[in-house]
Amino acid sequence: MRRREFIALLGGTAAGWPVTTRAQQPSMPMIGFLSPTSAGSQPYLAAFRQGLSDAGYVEGQNIVIEYRWAEDKYNRLPELAADLVTRHVSVIATGISTPAVVAAKAATKEIPIVFGVGEDPVRLGLVASLARPDGNATGINFFVTELTAKRLGLLHELLPKAVRIGVLVNPSNVETAEPTVRDAKAAALTMGLEIHDVSASNGDEIDIAFRKLVSDRTDALLIAPDLYLNSRRVQIAILAAHYSTPTIYTVRNYAEAGGLISYGTNAADAVRQEGVYVGQILKGAKPVDLPVVQSTKFELVINLRTAKALGLEIPQSLLARADELIE
Repeated sequence: MRRREFIALLGGTAAGWPVTTRAQQPSMPMIGFLSPTSAGSQPYLAAFRQGLSDAGYVEGQNIVIEYRWAEDKYNRLPELAADLVTRHVSVIATGISTPAVVAAKAATKEIPIVFGVGEDPVRLGLVASLARPDGNATGINFFVTELTAKRLGLLHELLPKAVRIGVLVNPSNVETAEPTVRDAKAAALTMGLEIHDVSASNGDEIDIAFRKLVSDRTDALLIAPDLYLNSRRVQIAILAAHYSTPTIYTVRNYAEAGGLISYGTNAADAVRQEGVYVGQILKGAKPVDLPVVQSTKFELVINLRTAKALGLEIPQSLLARADELIE
Protein backbone atom coordinates (compact mmCIF):
# COMPACT_ATOMS: atom_id res chain seq x y z
CA MET A 1 0.00 0.00 0.00
CA ARG A 2 1.33 3.40 -0.93
CA ARG A 3 2.03 5.92 1.85
CA ARG A 4 -0.61 8.39 0.58
CA GLU A 5 -3.32 5.70 0.53
CA PHE A 6 -2.36 4.50 4.03
CA ILE A 7 -2.67 8.02 5.50
CA ALA A 8 -6.09 8.47 3.83
CA LEU A 9 -7.29 5.13 5.18
CA LEU A 10 -6.06 5.96 8.70
CA GLY A 11 -7.80 9.34 8.63
CA GLY A 12 -11.09 7.77 7.52
CA THR A 13 -10.93 5.18 10.28
CA ALA A 14 -10.25 7.80 12.96
CA ALA A 15 -13.22 9.83 11.79
CA GLY A 16 -15.46 6.86 12.49
CA TRP A 17 -14.29 6.43 16.06
CA PRO A 18 -16.80 7.42 18.77
CA VAL A 19 -16.30 10.93 20.10
CA THR A 20 -15.96 9.55 23.64
CA THR A 21 -12.97 7.49 22.51
CA ARG A 22 -11.19 10.50 21.09
CA ALA A 23 -11.96 12.90 23.94
CA GLN A 24 -13.08 11.31 27.19
CA GLN A 25 -15.26 13.65 29.24
CA PRO A 26 -14.69 13.65 33.01
CA SER A 27 -17.47 11.70 34.79
CA MET A 28 -19.68 13.51 37.30
CA PRO A 29 -19.31 12.77 41.03
CA MET A 30 -21.80 10.18 42.27
CA ILE A 31 -23.66 10.61 45.55
CA GLY A 32 -25.40 7.71 47.27
CA PHE A 33 -28.67 8.57 49.04
CA LEU A 34 -29.83 5.87 51.46
CA SER A 35 -33.30 5.99 53.02
CA PRO A 36 -35.59 3.55 54.85
CA THR A 37 -38.66 5.04 53.17
CA SER A 38 -39.89 5.03 49.58
CA ALA A 39 -39.25 7.76 47.02
CA GLY A 40 -42.83 8.99 47.22
CA SER A 41 -42.87 9.36 50.99
CA GLN A 42 -39.48 11.05 51.53
CA PRO A 43 -40.56 14.48 52.86
CA TYR A 44 -37.18 16.25 52.82
CA LEU A 45 -35.61 15.39 49.47
CA ALA A 46 -36.19 18.90 48.12
CA ALA A 47 -34.33 20.33 51.13
CA PHE A 48 -31.38 18.01 50.47
CA ARG A 49 -31.21 19.11 46.85
CA GLN A 50 -31.40 22.75 47.98
CA GLY A 51 -28.39 22.21 50.22
CA LEU A 52 -26.49 20.70 47.31
CA SER A 53 -27.47 23.68 45.17
CA ASP A 54 -26.26 26.06 47.88
CA ALA A 55 -22.90 24.28 47.64
CA GLY A 56 -22.87 24.60 43.85
CA TYR A 57 -24.15 21.16 42.80
CA VAL A 58 -27.25 20.36 40.76
CA GLU A 59 -28.43 16.82 40.07
CA GLY A 60 -28.04 15.92 36.40
CA GLN A 61 -25.78 18.90 35.68
CA ASN A 62 -22.62 18.31 37.68
CA ILE A 63 -23.55 15.42 40.01
CA VAL A 64 -25.33 12.08 39.83
CA ILE A 65 -27.40 10.76 42.74
CA GLU A 66 -27.89 7.02 43.20
CA TYR A 67 -31.00 6.52 45.33
CA ARG A 68 -31.55 3.43 47.45
CA TRP A 69 -35.01 3.13 49.01
CA ALA A 70 -35.75 0.42 51.58
CA GLU A 71 -39.52 0.83 50.99
CA ASP A 72 -40.16 0.92 54.77
CA LYS A 73 -38.33 -2.39 55.25
CA TYR A 74 -35.58 -1.31 57.62
CA ASN A 75 -33.89 -4.73 57.48
CA ARG A 76 -33.01 -4.02 53.81
CA LEU A 77 -30.78 -1.06 54.69
CA PRO A 78 -27.56 -3.10 55.14
CA GLU A 79 -27.78 -4.66 51.67
CA LEU A 80 -28.67 -1.32 50.08
CA ALA A 81 -25.72 0.35 51.82
CA ALA A 82 -23.42 -2.43 50.62
CA ASP A 83 -24.72 -1.91 47.08
CA LEU A 84 -23.81 1.78 47.20
CA VAL A 85 -20.31 0.81 48.32
CA THR A 86 -19.92 -1.47 45.29
CA ARG A 87 -21.00 1.43 43.09
CA HIS A 88 -17.99 3.40 44.41
CA VAL A 89 -20.03 6.48 45.23
CA SER A 90 -18.07 9.55 46.33
CA VAL A 91 -20.15 10.11 49.46
CA ILE A 92 -23.21 8.54 51.13
CA ALA A 93 -26.01 10.73 52.55
CA THR A 94 -28.55 9.13 54.87
CA GLY A 95 -31.20 11.83 55.26
CA ILE A 96 -32.60 11.96 58.80
CA SER A 97 -32.49 8.26 59.59
CA THR A 98 -30.42 6.66 62.34
CA PRO A 99 -30.90 3.10 60.98
CA ALA A 100 -29.65 4.27 57.58
CA VAL A 101 -26.41 5.77 58.92
CA VAL A 102 -25.81 2.74 61.15
CA ALA A 103 -26.10 0.53 58.06
CA ALA A 104 -23.81 2.82 56.06
CA LYS A 105 -21.17 2.88 58.82
CA ALA A 106 -21.20 -0.92 58.94
CA ALA A 107 -20.79 -1.09 55.15
CA THR A 108 -17.75 1.18 54.77
CA LYS A 109 -15.00 2.83 56.75
CA GLU A 110 -13.55 4.66 53.74
CA ILE A 111 -16.39 6.36 51.84
CA PRO A 112 -17.44 9.63 53.52
CA ILE A 113 -20.89 9.55 55.14
CA VAL A 114 -23.08 12.57 55.95
CA PHE A 115 -25.92 11.86 58.36
CA GLY A 116 -28.84 13.48 60.14
CA VAL A 117 -29.75 11.93 63.49
CA GLY A 118 -32.01 12.90 66.34
CA GLU A 119 -29.91 11.04 68.90
CA ASP A 120 -26.45 11.74 70.31
CA PRO A 121 -24.07 10.66 67.49
CA VAL A 122 -21.24 10.10 70.00
CA ARG A 123 -23.37 7.70 72.04
CA LEU A 124 -24.36 5.94 68.83
CA GLY A 125 -20.67 5.45 67.98
CA LEU A 126 -20.94 7.43 64.74
CA VAL A 127 -18.28 10.00 65.69
CA ALA A 128 -15.57 10.33 68.32
CA SER A 129 -16.69 13.85 69.25
CA LEU A 130 -18.92 16.58 67.87
CA ALA A 131 -16.07 19.02 67.29
CA ARG A 132 -13.78 16.47 65.61
CA PRO A 133 -15.66 13.46 64.22
CA ASP A 134 -12.40 11.52 63.65
CA GLY A 135 -13.68 9.00 61.13
CA ASN A 136 -15.51 8.79 57.82
CA ALA A 137 -18.80 10.26 59.07
CA THR A 138 -20.15 13.66 60.09
CA GLY A 139 -23.48 15.42 59.86
CA ILE A 140 -26.32 17.02 61.75
CA ASN A 141 -27.71 16.33 65.22
CA PHE A 142 -31.22 17.79 65.37
CA PHE A 143 -32.28 16.62 68.85
CA VAL A 144 -35.43 14.61 68.14
CA THR A 145 -35.11 11.83 70.69
CA GLU A 146 -33.52 14.03 73.35
CA LEU A 147 -36.68 16.18 73.40
CA THR A 148 -39.00 13.37 74.51
CA ALA A 149 -39.21 14.68 78.09
CA LYS A 150 -39.90 18.21 76.81
CA ARG A 151 -42.75 16.97 74.61
CA LEU A 152 -44.22 15.01 77.50
CA GLY A 153 -44.06 18.16 79.61
CA LEU A 154 -45.90 20.16 76.94
CA LEU A 155 -48.57 17.47 76.76
CA HIS A 156 -48.91 17.58 80.54
CA GLU A 157 -49.22 21.38 80.43
CA LEU A 158 -51.93 21.10 77.78
CA LEU A 159 -53.80 18.34 79.65
CA PRO A 160 -52.98 18.66 83.36
CA LYS A 161 -55.58 16.05 84.32
CA ALA A 162 -54.28 13.43 81.86
CA VAL A 163 -52.51 10.50 83.53
CA ARG A 164 -52.27 7.62 81.07
CA ILE A 165 -50.07 8.60 78.11
CA GLY A 166 -49.54 6.38 75.08
CA VAL A 167 -46.26 6.34 73.17
CA LEU A 168 -46.34 5.08 69.57
CA VAL A 169 -43.03 3.71 68.26
CA ASN A 170 -41.84 1.84 65.18
CA PRO A 171 -40.18 -1.36 66.47
CA SER A 172 -38.16 -1.66 63.24
CA ASN A 173 -36.32 1.50 64.26
CA VAL A 174 -34.73 0.12 67.44
CA GLU A 175 -32.16 2.91 67.69
CA THR A 176 -34.97 5.43 68.18
CA ALA A 177 -37.84 3.41 69.63
CA GLU A 178 -35.99 2.15 72.71
CA PRO A 179 -34.59 5.50 73.91
CA THR A 180 -37.95 7.20 73.27
CA VAL A 181 -39.81 4.77 75.54
CA ARG A 182 -37.01 4.84 78.11
CA ASP A 183 -36.90 8.64 78.24
CA ALA A 184 -40.70 8.91 78.33
CA LYS A 185 -40.92 6.55 81.29
CA ALA A 186 -38.15 8.38 83.16
CA ALA A 187 -39.84 11.75 82.61
CA ALA A 188 -43.26 10.35 83.52
CA LEU A 189 -42.04 9.43 86.98
CA THR A 190 -41.41 13.09 87.81
CA MET A 191 -44.82 14.15 86.46
CA GLY A 192 -46.95 11.41 88.01
CA LEU A 193 -47.83 9.95 84.61
CA GLU A 194 -48.19 6.38 83.31
CA ILE A 195 -46.65 5.38 79.97
CA HIS A 196 -48.32 2.79 77.75
CA ASP A 197 -46.12 2.09 74.71
CA VAL A 198 -47.55 0.56 71.55
CA SER A 199 -45.75 -0.48 68.35
CA ALA A 200 -46.56 -0.19 64.66
CA SER A 201 -44.48 -0.75 61.54
CA ASN A 202 -47.21 -0.69 58.87
CA GLY A 203 -50.58 0.91 58.23
CA ASP A 204 -52.68 -1.94 59.65
CA GLU A 205 -50.60 -2.00 62.84
CA ILE A 206 -51.15 1.74 63.26
CA ASP A 207 -54.92 1.10 63.20
CA ILE A 208 -54.51 -1.70 65.75
CA ALA A 209 -52.29 0.48 67.96
CA PHE A 210 -54.95 3.19 68.17
CA ARG A 211 -57.65 0.67 69.04
CA LYS A 212 -55.40 -0.66 71.82
CA LEU A 213 -54.80 2.86 73.13
CA VAL A 214 -58.56 3.37 73.32
CA SER A 215 -59.10 0.03 75.09
CA ASP A 216 -56.31 0.96 77.55
CA ARG A 217 -58.14 4.25 78.23
CA THR A 218 -55.13 6.41 77.46
CA ASP A 219 -55.72 10.13 77.82
CA ALA A 220 -53.23 11.35 75.23
CA LEU A 221 -50.54 10.17 72.84
CA LEU A 222 -46.90 10.95 72.01
CA ILE A 223 -45.53 9.91 68.61
CA ALA A 224 -41.91 8.75 68.54
CA PRO A 225 -39.53 10.20 65.93
CA ASP A 226 -39.44 7.91 62.90
CA LEU A 227 -39.43 8.50 59.14
CA TYR A 228 -41.97 5.75 58.47
CA LEU A 229 -44.42 7.09 61.05
CA ASN A 230 -43.86 10.53 59.54
CA SER A 231 -44.79 9.16 56.12
CA ARG A 232 -48.10 8.01 57.70
CA ARG A 233 -48.77 11.35 59.37
CA VAL A 234 -52.11 11.89 57.62
CA GLN A 235 -53.38 8.47 58.72
CA ILE A 236 -52.19 9.11 62.28
CA ALA A 237 -53.79 12.56 62.41
CA ILE A 238 -57.10 11.16 61.13
CA LEU A 239 -57.07 8.35 63.69
CA ALA A 240 -56.19 10.76 66.50
CA ALA A 241 -59.18 12.90 65.50
CA HIS A 242 -61.46 9.89 65.10
CA TYR A 243 -60.65 8.58 68.58
CA SER A 244 -60.50 12.11 70.09
CA THR A 245 -56.92 11.51 71.23
CA PRO A 246 -54.84 14.65 71.87
CA THR A 247 -51.45 13.91 70.33
CA ILE A 248 -48.04 15.57 70.31
CA TYR A 249 -45.60 15.05 67.43
CA THR A 250 -41.92 15.55 66.68
CA VAL A 251 -41.87 17.86 63.64
CA ARG A 252 -44.09 20.52 62.14
CA ASN A 253 -45.38 18.63 59.09
CA TYR A 254 -47.52 16.51 61.42
CA ALA A 255 -49.33 19.64 62.64
CA GLU A 256 -49.60 20.85 59.05
CA ALA A 257 -51.28 17.53 58.21
CA GLY A 258 -53.89 18.01 60.95
CA GLY A 259 -52.00 16.90 64.05
CA LEU A 260 -52.70 18.83 67.26
CA ILE A 261 -49.25 20.00 68.39
CA SER A 262 -45.62 19.46 67.42
CA TYR A 263 -42.35 20.40 69.05
CA GLY A 264 -38.91 19.91 67.57
CA THR A 265 -36.24 21.30 65.33
CA ASN A 266 -36.73 22.25 61.69
CA ALA A 267 -36.01 18.90 60.05
CA ALA A 268 -36.02 20.36 56.53
CA ASP A 269 -33.26 22.79 57.49
CA ALA A 270 -31.23 19.92 58.98
CA VAL A 271 -31.45 17.98 55.71
CA ARG A 272 -30.56 21.12 53.74
CA GLN A 273 -27.40 21.43 55.86
CA GLU A 274 -26.67 17.78 55.12
CA GLY A 275 -26.71 18.63 51.41
CA VAL A 276 -24.30 21.51 52.05
CA TYR A 277 -21.89 19.16 53.83
CA VAL A 278 -22.07 16.67 50.97
CA GLY A 279 -21.14 19.49 48.60
CA GLN A 280 -18.18 20.49 50.75
CA ILE A 281 -16.91 16.91 50.76
CA LEU A 282 -17.18 16.77 46.96
CA LYS A 283 -14.98 19.89 46.90
CA GLY A 284 -12.29 18.12 48.93
CA ALA A 285 -13.23 18.51 52.60
CA LYS A 286 -12.92 15.45 54.82
CA PRO A 287 -15.52 14.43 57.45
CA VAL A 288 -12.93 14.86 60.19
CA ASP A 289 -12.68 18.56 59.26
CA LEU A 290 -16.46 19.13 59.40
CA PRO A 291 -17.79 19.27 62.97
CA VAL A 292 -21.22 17.82 63.70
CA VAL A 293 -23.76 20.65 63.48
CA GLN A 294 -26.28 20.86 66.32
CA SER A 295 -29.66 22.45 65.77
CA THR A 296 -30.33 25.45 67.98
CA LYS A 297 -33.86 26.50 66.97
CA PHE A 298 -36.90 24.60 68.21
CA GLU A 299 -40.42 25.08 66.88
CA LEU A 300 -43.70 24.79 68.76
CA VAL A 301 -46.58 24.53 66.27
CA ILE A 302 -50.21 24.28 67.39
CA ASN A 303 -53.12 23.44 65.10
CA LEU A 304 -56.02 25.48 66.50
CA ARG A 305 -58.52 23.90 64.11
CA THR A 306 -57.69 20.47 65.50
CA ALA A 307 -57.85 21.78 69.08
CA LYS A 308 -61.33 23.16 68.40
CA ALA A 309 -62.47 19.86 66.87
CA LEU A 310 -61.23 18.04 69.99
CA GLY A 311 -62.97 20.55 72.25
CA LEU A 312 -59.67 21.64 73.80
CA GLU A 313 -58.84 25.08 75.10
CA ILE A 314 -55.13 25.74 74.59
CA PRO A 315 -53.60 27.38 77.69
CA GLN A 316 -52.44 30.95 77.18
CA SER A 317 -48.97 29.90 78.34
CA LEU A 318 -48.66 27.60 75.30
CA LEU A 319 -50.22 30.07 72.87
CA ALA A 320 -47.71 32.72 73.92
CA ARG A 321 -44.76 30.40 73.28
CA ALA A 322 -45.98 28.97 69.98
CA ASP A 323 -43.88 29.74 66.91
CA GLU A 324 -46.88 29.16 64.67
CA LEU A 325 -50.63 28.81 65.18
CA ILE A 326 -52.50 27.02 62.39
CA GLU A 327 -56.01 28.48 62.14
